[in-house]
Amino acid sequence: MIQYQFFPRSQGITPEIRKVIDCFTQVSDKIDSDTKNLKSNEVLQHLYQPLSEIGYAVETSKAKDDKIDVPVLFGLDNRIDKSYNADALSQDGKIVIEVEAGRATENNQYMKDIFQACMMFEVEYLVVAVRNTYRGHKDFEIVFTFLETLYISSRLHLPLKGILLVGY
Repeated sequence: MIQYQFFPRSQGITPEIRKVIDCFTQVSDKIDSDTKNLKSNEVLQHLYQPLSEIGYAVETSKAKDDKIDVPVLFGLDNRIDKSYNADALSQDGKIVIEVEAGRATENNQYMKDIFQACMMFEVEYLVVAVRNTYRGHKDFEIVFTFLETLYISSRLHLPLKGILLVGY
């Protein structure tokens, strides 16, 4: 079952974010964490076609040439000095997608995803997908509570327009 929440909750989702949600919905029976035990790359494989159809570049393997680099720092002659990898990136470079599985909450990978998206050049939205449940933990709820606290407290202001949390 796909569930999602957009943050900040005071804003609705954009048409472009809706298209991403629809991609997850299209493959929900193949990636459902309640019935499947997939690694993040396996989930991404199922998302490859629907995301590609809406113009996303999608990582196809961990090989260097298949990774999607998003610039972070520029150096002399505008050469990229630092970049982070994304699982998927919109054609205009404004929406980055990160798909997590077992490490989402156990290793706080979602926090690293948030940090890296904040550093990426011209990225406005982060979509972070986590399992609904993993080893008895309710990963979606854990990340939901974190993001809810982050946005309600107003103590930390992110340079992103929003974060879509997807539970699969």
